[in-house]
Amino acid sequence: MMGTASAGYPFGITVHSHGKIGALPQRMNFSSSSFPLNVELSRIHLYPSSGPASTSKGLVSPLGSLPDIDDFFWEKVSTPLLDVIENPIHLKNLSAKELKQLADEIRLELSSIMSRTQKSFRPSLAVVELTVAIHHVFHAPMDKILWDDGAQTYAHKILTGRRSLIHTVQEKNGLSGSTSRFESDYDPFGAGHGCNSISAGLGMAIARDIKGKRERIVTVISNATTMGGQVYEAMSNVGYLDSNMVVILNDSRHSLHPKIEKGPKTSINALSSTLSKLQSSKSFRKLREVAKGATKRIGKRMHELAAKLDEYARGMIGPLGSTLFEELGLYYIGPVDGHNIEDLICVLQEVASLDSMGPVLVHVITEENQGPENNRKSKIAEKQLEDSSNSDSLPSSIHSLTYSDCFVEALVVEAVKDKDIMAVHAGMQMETSLQLFQAKFPDKFFDVGIAEQHAVTFSAGLACGGLKPFCIIPSTFLQRAYDQVVHDVDRQRIPVRFVITSAGLVGSDGPMQCGAFDITFMSCLPNMIVMAPSNEDELVHMVATAAQIDDQPVCFRYPRGAIVQSGYSICSGIPIEVGKGKVLAEGKDVALLGYGAMVQNCLKARSLLSKLGLDVTVADARFCKPLDIKLIRQLCENHAFLITVEEGSVGGFGSHVAQFIALDGKLDGRIQWRPIVLPDNYIEHASVDEQLALAGLTGHHIAATALSLLGHNREALLLMR
Repeated sequence: MMGTASAGYPFGITVHSHGKIGALPQRMNFSSSSFPLNVELSRIHLYPSSGPASTSKGLVSPLGSLPDIDDFFWEKVSTPLLDVIENPIHLKNLSAKELKQLADEIRLELSSIMSRTQKSFRPSLAVVELTVAIHHVFHAPMDKILWDDGAQTYAHKILTGRRSLIHTVQEKNGLSGSTSRFESDYDPFGAGHGCNSISAGLGMAIARDIKGKRERIVTVISNATTMGGQVYEAMSNVGYLDSNMVVILNDSRHSLHPKIEKGPKTSINALSSTLSKLQSSKSFRKLREVAKGATKRIGKRMHELAAKLDEYARGMIGPLGSTLFEELGLYYIGPVDGHNIEDLICVLQEVASLDSMGPVLVHVITEENQGPENNRKSKIAEKQLEDSSNSDSLPSSIHSLTYSDCFVEALVVEAVKDKDIMAVHAGMQMETSLQLFQAKFPDKFFDVGIAEQHAVTFSAGLACGGLKPFCIIPSTFLQRAYDQVVHDVDRQRIPVRFVITSAGLVGSDGPMQCGAFDITFMSCLPNMIVMAPSNEDELVHMVATAAQIDDQPVCFRYPRGAIVQSGYSICSGIPIEVGKGKVLAEGKDVALLGYGAMVQNCLKARSLLSKLGLDVTVADARFCKPLDIKLIRQLCENHAFLITVEEGSVGGFGSHVAQFIALDGKLDGRIQWRPIVLPDNYIEHASVDEQLALAGLTGHHIAATALSLLGHNREALLLMR
């Protein structure tokens, strides 16, 4: 079945599209002729689970309702209005009452999916009305709508042709957990780690101005992303360039500081609503511009005085901190009730009509606990999610200790012995295991949010003051602070202890939080000690080792997920000799030299190969820098084949080994070396086991590589079947 649609754009542009109805099962089909307006049907491209993402543009099917999967939900939810919304153009002629009903149906659907799949959609539940209002007022994909926080985009995905796939978020071959340029034309920019939407939006706005186009640029930021410095760098540049764009601050009243959260909240009442509408009105803005022009003609001092009076008056009627945005050059409007459809539409329509008046910031207040039946479904789902992550609520046979649990317990043991130990955490969210350290040492724990650059230099300052900071940052977020790692720590040889969490593949969070590069970018630094534990015992010893090093920086990484042993009990760590690896199993046919968590897969490969009559040596490198030169020479002298295995990108541990054995002349002799690393592409969201298989890092893949080296190609193929 073919569909043809066209959309009239407010600037006189007409868009035409031809689309093919997809193969997804549907309960009902709705002809576009039944709507007052017809629309371009934009593409959905679900990228493959591995390999470079395609940039080819396809076309999305018109998706009218959820797939007919009877056992998917606990109960069927009635969404009559949502069922006839195929894309944002169908929101244009809906009344405020119908838009409110639509928002309720979207929230009900998200809550139903959340209760069934145990995925947390709470951030998206808070912005349902805001999302509906944005798509009612603006004309995506012609207008560009950018989001800082991927977790707030699920209502956006539902309204932009991806409703039938929303339950596949962060699953293999499913929807991305954030916005993705490869997934839909309605996603003009990927959300990434946050903080980027204003910068990208400003670039698009300048490109629009240079090319003489007229599309609107809308960026949505959140409390969490305002912790990052890039947001303020971007706002400052926005104010300087004075290009037309709309920044929406979604204020969900969250803070890193409990005292602030318990304090007075920004109030929303009839007066603030009226003032927000007045601030956004075209006539008021024009009057303000005329007044500014008049004072300029009178003289510089009069203009400066008028500007100060304007700022003072707006600061008096606005919430605390609102003048900061004015100082950065953005016209502040707010606060606006983020759950009042009428107010949102009124303000956004006025803002959308303001041509050539510069950048605007709309401050929207939202709450996550919103919706029909007091959001009963979402509360039930959240309770289940909390229970599933709470070790006390689960039998010990079900709950598994994680590497993070072991690290925190080991750090507590060291902090009890050494009063100078401090913990500094940065990243999108704090792991629950860190609450143990925070509760025991509240004055020694600092969570700075997504201010990773600050966290690194702050830790360096603590070290210069005679303390022993452990700077805890997920691998992917440490990338944002690399300049500080180089110049504020390593170049000055300051003993900061970097704890790199979520190293390697991270399952459903996909490439956005994959820790693929830290081995490479940390091991190239001249003064950095780089190590990785192969199991929880080694992790505990490395915590003790890092605590003892006080003359240079050190880092160690560990993965997400459960530890190797079951029934593990924490013990006091014993410092390891720096640069000392160890042999775990002796053999003669081939040597497997593993780094970090991949040592366990080397042991699995050894078990598989032993069944085929092969005798394999497995060694735990422990250190990437400095290398255990004696161990590597021993492996090269006693074996004809050496395989290095790591869960990191090219340029890491294997490259350091290759550099050494090449310079040492070992490659001139009989030794044959093969590296196994992560492939040179981004591995999309799936389970960790599926990702490891795609990356070629399972025990079977390692064993097959060894068999190929030994000339047993047939056995290698059989092993991989």
